[in-house]
Amino acid sequence: MNAEVPPGIALFDLDGTLLAWDTQLLFRHHVIRREPWRALLLPVFLGSLALLPILKLGGLKRAFLSYLWRMPAPTLAAHARAFAAAIVPTFYPELREALENHRRQGHFLILSSASPESYVAEIGRVLGFDLALGTALAPAPTCPLLPKLVNHKGAAKVDRLYQLLPSSYFAGGKLLHSHGYTDSRADLPMLALCHAASVVNPDAALATLAHTAGWQILRPPRPWRNRADFWRQTLAFLTGGKTQDTR
Repeated sequence: MNAEVPPGIALFDLDGTLLAWDTQLLFRHHVIRREPWRALLLPVFLGSLALLPILKLGGLKRAFLSYLWRMPAPTLAAHARAFAAAIVPTFYPELREALENHRRQGHFLILSSASPESYVAEIGRVLGFDLALGTALAPAPTCPLLPKLVNHKGAAKVDRLYQLLPSSYFAGGKLLHSHGYTDSRADLPMLALCHAASVVNPDAALATLAHTAGWQILRPPRPWRNRADFWRQTLAFLTGGKTQDTR
């Protein structure tokens, strides 16, 4: 399929890139604060941690999502809409400005995340992305204990872009006039599609790659004082406890 090529294409990861936290953790917190009984399902996830070598990341994600057990699809959709509206104002201002700069230039905006598409799509709608992609859960009237999913991570992000975007957007294995944003080495396949890249609060290995490739490094301040504070807040998000900052 051929289509007019936009003047630019911007690809944004979500977790750790547009905001500091993993949105899977924040969405869990959002749901449990509204339906506290779901915190009782935490042992399903904790028990799966010892099986990581067998379950792999996709299986672990299924166990993490066990807190959605028996949730009707309309309720999940309502939670996703409310969550998106609440979480977008906490995004890094520097990354919001980068996004708006691409928008002003008429670029095609893509949000590409490994988090569940149920709320990634809503976040994309709130922020005005042209395309928002995440991990798709198998359709069901109510969510099973271990929902089936297609993990949208690493090379899977690239495969999906080739499936959905017009062939005219690609040339020589690259997306034309493209700029990718991420915080993670898991997105190196996505960055390989891009002519330019920015990495957000990269670890040492990704920072080294960025320096070698000439990518921009962004270091917006994170909303935790130290590692102890990070783990304190993480535990609160995981269990539905009180926390003052969800950025």
